Amino acid sequence: MRAMIVNPILPGFNPDPSICRVGEDYYIATSTFEWYPGVQIHHSRDLVNWRLVKRPLDRASQLDMRGNPDSCGIWAPCLSYADGLFWLVYTDVKRYDGNFKDAHNYIVTAPSIEGPWSDPVYVNSSGFDPSLFHDDDGRKWFLNMLWNHRSESVGGNPKSPAFAGILLQEYDPKARRLIGEAKNIFAGSPLGLVEGPHLYKRDGWYYLTVAEGGTAYEHAVTMARSRRIDGPYELHPNVHLFTSKDTPDAPLQRAGHGQIVETPDGQVYHTHLCSRPLPGTRRSPLGRETAIQKCVWKEDGWLYPESGSPVPQVHVPAPFDVEPAPPQAVEHVFKGASLPAEFQWLRTPYPERIFTLTGSALRIFGRESIGSWFEQALVARRQEHHRYRAETEVIFSPATFQQAAGLTTYYNRHKFHFLAVTWHETVGRCLTILSCPGEWPDGRLSFPLTAPQPLPDDRPVKLAVEVKEAEQQFFYSTGGDWQPIGPVLDAGITSDEAGRGAHGSFTGTFVGMMCFDISGSGRAADFTRFTYIPEFG
Repeated sequence: MRAMIVNPILPGFNPDPSICRVGEDYYIATSTFEWYPGVQIHHSRDLVNWRLVKRPLDRASQLDMRGNPDSCGIWAPCLSYADGLFWLVYTDVKRYDGNFKDAHNYIVTAPSIEGPWSDPVYVNSSGFDPSLFHDDDGRKWFLNMLWNHRSESVGGNPKSPAFAGILLQEYDPKARRLIGEAKNIFAGSPLGLVEGPHLYKRDGWYYLTVAEGGTAYEHAVTMARSRRIDGPYELHPNVHLFTSKDTPDAPLQRAGHGQIVETPDGQVYHTHLCSRPLPGTRRSPLGRETAIQKCVWKEDGWLYPESGSPVPQVHVPAPFDVEPAPPQAVEHVFKGASLPAEFQWLRTPYPERIFTLTGSALRIFGRESIGSWFEQALVARRQEHHRYRAETEVIFSPATFQQAAGLTTYYNRHKFHFLAVTWHETVGRCLTILSCPGEWPDGRLSFPLTAPQPLPDDRPVKLAVEVKEAEQQFFYSTGGDWQPIGPVLDAGITSDEAGRGAHGSFTGTFVGMMCFDISGSGRAADFTRFTYIPEFG
């Protein structure tokens, strides 16, 4: 039996995949939005098994997202290789609500994926989802969707006037700027909401793949082609290369936004984002994930899914005989000098303000409240499975109710559950649960515990969470057996679709360690370990 790729290949929040092959090495760059450092790059040599190797936007000169609203920040990077360099194009979106986006586009380069990655070159701010195409004549072309803040459509799709088409302009790498005139080369199909452009050249044709339909359940990969890079572009005979919009029972939903890659022996694949809603729902706590599909070029010169259907497949033929590695539990004892690779934090390029590794613990300094857009002390990893258990141990001695530290399942400021060690005037040191049930824009807290749970002295407290599809349960221990605490909570609220909905929530659920101190004294909590157990129960 032929070896199979099992989708998604990058589980958990990994949207907008841009794929790049260099020799026999494959790299995928995905969006990170408000999570720091910016852009995830995974590596593979077989398209089956992938490993996180770099987050290149890791310093203030490249990226500072303090104040960026939820689901802003890094949108849809494009990774390519030419002239002995990796080129990474990305947007830092500074605004979500209202008519404007303030989408600033940049380019960084590096001689290898590991770096060093350059300081950014500013390109433009006319729209988001940029990409860079290296033509075979040596010229370079910059593309991005054109954002129209007006309510009228001028030459675009009247169904979605804000998405005004795909801009193309030449980029001069020596002058490090755009040259010539920008041209709107593609207005999209009748589906509308055209974005996410990527160019591919074959047999004298320029093939343009774009994302359409918005990133919820009407999402699609649309293809067009032209003999000239600046068009006009004709639509694919089927219009959409991949989409799940007409198959609500397909296991991979919201398929769209991806890129073509060919293997050294000429096999063709196309990445795309997707989601796996909780059974029987339209809620996706794992966010938008990365999948890949096998394709074929046919005699008419167009690319088609090898399966014969635009509906993305979970099991896809691998390029050669290799098996996917099974999911493994991961335990970290924080005795090293650096943060384990799967963890990120929010927005700030100054992590020393929010955490340090002491040699025996991850010390998190209490800063602003959970949900702050500026300096929130949260260190977390992606939820990658519908069923999992996470555990940590915290040493924390609060002196006021304004100080709290513990374990959280977190989507954004409006969608989280937080089991916290804190202090109460009549109980003293205790446990509480803070939840925000996805109500937007209000975002008021609820407190699922009927009363604070007293804690003995200042000994370490073990905290755990079990998530089983739409249900989550917190646990704690002060030295004996694990005890459940609080009611069974709704894990579905930490999903794309809850609250503002999938057209305004673009990340995914994280689970991790949090400390806040809104008294301003910066009281720290020490976390000695963290364990993530997939497919639990």
